[in-house]
Amino acid sequence: MSTVSYLDRFLEPVTDSMTPKLARRLVSLRADEHLQAEIEILRRKANEGSLTPEEEESYKDFVEAVDVISIIQSKARRFLIRHSAEHERHNS
Repeated sequence: MSTVSYLDRFLEPVTDSMTPKLARRLVSLRADEHLQAEIEILRRKANEGSLTPEEEESYKDFVEAVDVISIIQSKARRFLIRHSAEHERHNS
């Protein structure tokens, strides 16, 4: 089983605690401009093979964080779709 699958399963209780407001905030979560600029520099250096050991560790941390955030955002999107469908059923 891949790490992402384990993370997805491990984070399943997060979905049980979601509200529509929280789910919308999670879906819209983005890095600020300063962080995006830092990551772009690391990404470019990684593609060039010129990361220092410290930069490589930072970039690895970033990639792992993106995996977790992506899973949480996916769960939030699915929650919103289900919540919307349930809301429509109750209002029909």
